[in-house]
Amino acid sequence: MDLGLSGRKAVVCASSKGLGRACAEALAREGCDVVVNARNAQDLTETAKAIADSTGARILQVAGDLDDPLVRAQLMAACPAADILVNNNGGPPFKAFATITREEILKGVESNMLTPIALVQAFLPGMVERRFGRIINITSGSVRAPIPGLDVSSGARAGLTAFLAAAARAHVCDNVTINSIQPGTFDTARIEASITRAALQRGISVQSAREEAKRRNPAHRFGAPAELGALCAFLASAQAGFITGQNILIDGGAFPGAF
Repeated sequence: MDLGLSGRKAVVCASSKGLGRACAEALAREGCDVVVNARNAQDLTETAKAIADSTGARILQVAGDLDDPLVRAQLMAACPAADILVNNNGGPPFKAFATITREEILKGVESNMLTPIALVQAFLPGMVERRFGRIINITSGSVRAPIPGLDVSSGARAGLTAFLAAAARAHVCDNVTINSIQPGTFDTARIEASITRAALQRGISVQSAREEAKRRNPAHRFGAPAELGALCAFLASAQAGFITGQNILIDGGAFPGAF
């Protein structure tokens, strides 16, 4: 299927590794010019070169923390006429509910709610004017089924989801859509760190903990980042203009609900 993305311009946040990188790679493969972003400039440069080499796409870089308004302004300057915005950011670390501080809550809300809202507000008017826009927020399956220890992440990302719900309906008539992808357990550095922590707490090997975690999923495996990247590319496509305000769970069937 031709997704109609050749020549489109995309901004993909937090994209030097993991799910963000998978989204950037998928969009580049479909012919998009892509602006990638990460805090670590060296990692970002290596990723940008790898994606450019493997896809032939034009890849631009903006290094820095998205919570900094100056970095967001640099993203806008690098791609003022973005057709696609993929909001992604690192999640707050695992922490027991009773030990979470106010400062940690505010930091989580800043990174996982306020920063993506600011980027949507920056890029949306141009999308509306050009009559094409696809905004995709990478949130978490914990928005739908909260996970103990990820309370800050769940709350902030749920807030982002609710905040943008009305805008998604308001602008679909302009051929601008806003959707979120809710990933479950994917084979990324973040899940590896979580498994390592659990293995140390239980006194078992990391490999044993990893295999147990896989078996708990109905698919008996972790998701591959490329699978989420492919979903992101479809939601960005010309064919996805009738999909908006949706929160698409991609978790191998882990969430037990019928709806």
